[in-house]
Amino acid sequence: MASPGAPASPSSAGWLSGVALSGAAALLAWGIHAVVPAIPLLTAAVALGIVVAQIPRVQREIVGRLAPGLSIASKRFMRLGIVLLGLKLSLVDIAHLGWLTILLVVALVLVTFLATFWFGKLARLPRHEPLLIATGFSICGASAIGAMSGVVKAKDSEASTPVALVTLCGTLAIGVLPLFWHPLGLDADQFGHWVGASVHDVGQVVATAQLAGTSALAIAVVIKLTRVLMLAPMVSIAAVAVRHRDRRQDSGVAPDADEAESPAKRAPFLPLFIAGFLLAVVIRSFVPLPEAMVSTADALQTALLAMALFGLGTGVRVRELVRTGWRSLLVGLASWLLIAVLAYGAVLLS
Repeated sequence: MASPGAPASPSSAGWLSGVALSGAAALLAWGIHAVVPAIPLLTAAVALGIVVAQIPRVQREIVGRLAPGLSIASKRFMRLGIVLLGLKLSLVDIAHLGWLTILLVVALVLVTFLATFWFGKLARLPRHEPLLIATGFSICGASAIGAMSGVVKAKDSEASTPVALVTLCGTLAIGVLPLFWHPLGLDADQFGHWVGASVHDVGQVVATAQLAGTSALAIAVVIKLTRVLMLAPMVSIAAVAVRHRDRRQDSGVAPDADEAESPAKRAPFLPLFIAGFLLAVVIRSFVPLPEAMVSTADALQTALLAMALFGLGTGVRVRELVRTGWRSLLVGLASWLLIAVLAYGAVLLS
């Protein structure tokens, strides 16, 4: 056992350094958001990760010494943040939208997800990219990508392109959607509905909808959180699919010893963090919580997701994305346009 004064091992130093870097990035993202409120905090965190990862000297550290801590941030902190995200969701608030609006939002998520997944397959995107892009664009941005990638056991490199695309399109939405507000003949509340149904990240929704006033902002956030609630069934379905795939592999040719998975490592039917997310939703809906507790949980959730999204952002290599990611870019832009058009139609129907 190491003595208290002994230096940290290289692995523990990397773990601590990677987490510390993620924490510092989250603080910097908060500072950027405080100075320029139009830039959502989580968007700033992803962008910082992408920028830092392009510096050659830092890039070597990211794939080396800092990798263990960044992996903890992007995986474990992401899951904890998603559990706490459930405390933002009240089933009572969602019920106030009315059944037609709720059904339209659910249909919008499902149609966008399936269409984007089909776009990705049509474009022959590699491995899990079609699934991750579909998840991010249809549900709740980079957070959903992180949740889904953990369940389907995607590599960090596979999640990097979807994260970059959903961040790019969500950021563009902040500037583009308001330009169409009046030309499309939408009143303030309808604009809030459109933003909540079509913009990816919660912070990006707030940054866009606040231009139309507090009523529009409230509608946008509730619509958006209704989409977030779809994360639970979509991720659970993916977990069941992965478990079914693992069983088929077990019944076929046995994999090599280093590739074989023990039953304990197979994807559960309901991932633990999704169960925690649903429990948090139920608690928020039916248990009166002190405002101070809700505010503290919200701050902690934002900090954890900011650290996680910074970690995911460090996996993006812009040079490779420009050289080989044009098909992914086309899929992302097509999905962005599709969800904007379908969301506009849902606004007119509701």
